[in-house]
Amino acid sequence: MKLYQVTAKDTLRRKRRALYTALGVGVGVAAVVAVLTVAHAGEEKIYGELDKYGPNLTVMPAVSDMDLRLGDLRMGSLAVGENYISQDKVAEIRRIADGAIRSALNLDDQGDIATIAPKLYINAVIDGTPVMVVGIDPDQEVIIKSWWRLSAGDYPERQNEAILGARASAVLGLGLGDAVPLGGTREATVAGILEETGSDDDYQVFLPLNEAQAAFDKQGWVSSVDVRALCSACPVVTIAHMINSNLAGVRAVAVKQIAETEMGVMSKVNRFMLVLAGITLLVGSFGVVNTMMSSVYERVRDIGIMKAVGASRRQVLKMFLYEALVVGLVGGILGYGAGTLLSYAIGPLIFEDLAVTYVLAYLPAAIGIAIVVAAAATVYPAYRASKISVADSLRSL
Repeated sequence: MKLYQVTAKDTLRRKRRALYTALGVGVGVAAVVAVLTVAHAGEEKIYGELDKYGPNLTVMPAVSDMDLRLGDLRMGSLAVGENYISQDKVAEIRRIADGAIRSALNLDDQGDIATIAPKLYINAVIDGTPVMVVGIDPDQEVIIKSWWRLSAGDYPERQNEAILGARASAVLGLGLGDAVPLGGTREATVAGILEETGSDDDYQVFLPLNEAQAAFDKQGWVSSVDVRALCSACPVVTIAHMINSNLAGVRAVAVKQIAETEMGVMSKVNRFMLVLAGITLLVGSFGVVNTMMSSVYERVRDIGIMKAVGASRRQVLKMFLYEALVVGLVGGILGYGAGTLLSYAIGPLIFEDLAVTYVLAYLPAAIGIAIVVAAAATVYPAYRASKISVADSLRSL
């Protein structure tokens, strides 16, 4: 009879003890799997929320404040620098952003990758009411502001069409099809009205960028450029640094830097929870040691008989390690299942409305951890078992 067959029969004969041992390991593995699953879902939720904020970074004119002083008297400050960005730099911003993403993600795609949305802000007066007119690229702006919804009409399809924020529409008394006077003989037709967003967008009038530039004599200029790299792994901070280093007169700010504190706190919480899970695994390993030692004492006679018929110390060691392999395999599978179920229970308690999904990639890791823990905890009991002599077994009768 093969050694693994002996081990299998002996494990089945003591299946209750083996199951309890596997559960001891499984509890620790379950804690680790639960922590990792919740952390994975939490990270996806944070990045998903950040994507809803719009751009990953914003490029603005590099304007600085200069203090005005007369002796020791401070007389205020003066903004120094251009208030607009040359539209020629938009193509350079795209080149830098797409190039950095291709390099970071090893992409061969030569098409446009990032969403680049230039804007032109103009303080205007429409029918005697001061209002902010914003020149946009409608196709790019809709991608950047994924929360935009129209309560009526559609997005501009022609240059002389506009969309109004909900509040701007009410204050100006303009609806679909009405003309928006832009000064002189120029006017735009209201093509759509936004639903309320709770932001400045509610009070603004949006025109296609070329139309806004022509209407207010700002050809070739934009006020800012929003950049959205459509992936959580995109090198946003690197892109901002490259823009600041290579383009004069602009300042790029990575919006996702705002989330670094939140992600840092989450990382610390994850580490703390993993430490607790590690302690649980350690306690489980002591349970394995205790169970295996008890098994050694119960099987002194059997081990002696095996040695009497020619079994070597190495074979006795293997027998216990095979048993640890079975315990680890069962404990890993049970731990993965229990940990996944536990993550569904505790996930929503940590993050409101968290959508937890199982991560199948954690199953091999759970089994591997359980086998390593079970094998490590079995080394000493197996060593003690291998030193049992035939005389020891006779004394135990």
